[in-house]
Amino acid sequence: MDPVDALVRPFADNEFMLRALVAGCLVALACAVAGTFVVLRGLAFIGDALAHGVLPGIAGAVLLGLPTTAGAVVGAVVMIGGVNLVRRRTRLSGDTAIGLLFVGMLALGVVLVSRSDSFSGDLTRILFGDVLGISWGDVWLQAAATAAVAALAAVCARPFLMLAFDPAQARVAGYPPARYEWLLLAAVAATVIVSFGTVGTLLVFGMLVAPPATAALVARRIGATMAGAAVIGVVSVAAGLLLSYHHDLAAGATIVLVEVALFFVVLAARGLRRPAARAATA
Repeated sequence: MDPVDALVRPFADNEFMLRALVAGCLVALACAVAGTFVVLRGLAFIGDALAHGVLPGIAGAVLLGLPTTAGAVVGAVVMIGGVNLVRRRTRLSGDTAIGLLFVGMLALGVVLVSRSDSFSGDLTRILFGDVLGISWGDVWLQAAATAAVAALAAVCARPFLMLAFDPAQARVAGYPPARYEWLLLAAVAATVIVSFGTVGTLLVFGMLVAPPATAALVARRIGATMAGAAVIGVVSVAAGLLLSYHHDLAAGATIVLVEVALFFVVLAARGLRRPAARAATA
């Protein structure tokens, strides 16, 4: 097959592939924006916890015949609210509070899933997504969420940046750290909630962390990190979909594997570049 046909024809001849490409790129853009602050702020654990914490809400919504997005919202609110409650009412660290709620919510999700004998198909879709089965309505919902996350990041860029490096400076500058940390968590939660339908709750965390982490290896500014993460995410979506199409692989998992592979490729290239730069300087 001609190389150009191999790259273009799967999307030109199959509308489900085109929808998957558009939705996946929108997920990549949202994850690039929210994920950059997750990586810089060191919030990877809470991102992982949110990705798993929405499971009981989604499972409960499926059992009750309600929209899964509504269940995911409830799960995220309970997760964030529970973490805040434990941190305020006890002397336990934030990581301990997150770990407790993470394990508890995941266990509750498993219990709810075990209540239904016909949950296996829904569970697979929830955990790993169904990027090839989404509708144009899902694409528009993802587009709205991506726009909202990008708008919030643009409005709160300065306090978010201060929070990432020096919360005390943010307070001195008139930005209450607690308020803006809640807004940042809300952006992460919105990204997770809307994106789980595309790549699933287990894989959305990979898209949230891998592209920004890769971009952070070479970029020195926030804007450059976000732009690099967006490019890496979009390229990974296209490459993952093509690999899954031509080799009959799971689409969502293949996308995330491409992203993680790119991280290690950039890491290796960066490691090779340093000795060369030192030799040139010497």
